[in-house]
Amino acid sequence: MINMIQAIVMGLLQGITELFPISSLGHSVILPKLFGWGLDQKAPEFLNFLIATHLATAIVLFFFFLRDWIEIAKGLGRSIRDRKIAPSDTYAKLGWLLVVGTVPAGIIGLVLEKPIRNLFGSPLIAAAFLVLNGLILFAAERLRTRDSRRAAAEPATATASDAEIATLPWKRALAIGTAQAAALIPGISRSGSSMAGGLLSGLNNENAARFSFLLATPIIGAAAVLKLPELFTPAMADERGVFLVGALCAGVAAWFATKFLLRFFETRTLTPFAIYSVVGGAIYFILMLVMG
Repeated sequence: MINMIQAIVMGLLQGITELFPISSLGHSVILPKLFGWGLDQKAPEFLNFLIATHLATAIVLFFFFLRDWIEIAKGLGRSIRDRKIAPSDTYAKLGWLLVVGTVPAGIIGLVLEKPIRNLFGSPLIAAAFLVLNGLILFAAERLRTRDSRRAAAEPATATASDAEIATLPWKRALAIGTAQAAALIPGISRSGSSMAGGLLSGLNNENAARFSFLLATPIIGAAAVLKLPELFTPAMADERGVFLVGALCAGVAAWFATKFLLRFFETRTLTPFAIYSVVGGAIYFILMLVMG
């Protein structure tokens, strides 16, 4: 059973690490073991707690980008009504890119979520994959195109950001969305995978982060909503107060994390997160070996 202090810590942790490219699932597996909490991470209570915090994060992301989602909904409506996407319709293009990116990640998640998490869900393996996550971020920064390096030095307005993202070819949006499925493995970051894909597709750091957050909203939200009934079973009645506190903490942390990261990536890169993932993952790996 998760107590109130653990719920606060885990909620704040999830809200931050879901958006920072350092793997929320990996930290949710590693840190309870590191703190000696003795939580059963395969128990229904723990999994349902994660559902509550993920739902809170998705809700916060939706409202943070509410203006974008309103324009995206209008753009999708126009394209369906007209049976075409107008060349100048940024939000129709952006909307369909998000659809293309969301569908494969959602299918992979539904089919492979349980097998992958059961196979790789130990703290030791999560620490190893956190190191791999850092190497992926390093590689993305090194391999990204010259155009994206040049654009990163020039902060864009929100409208210009959406216009640039909308120029992505649909095949690259498909690849970026599919890459998010790697986050089913504890230690691999959902936002990190999609940001890396965005960089390799020519986006700058700011717009790669923006597209990552937009793409994450329906994926995280849909996954949480599908499992939401589990939170309302009679067996969970005594846990709902703790879940609510954890969800509120996750939501507050996610709001500030999103605001911080969009500003951070106006002028900076994934490198600090890559360093943390490699160094932190290696330290966690050693500690997990020592702790048994």
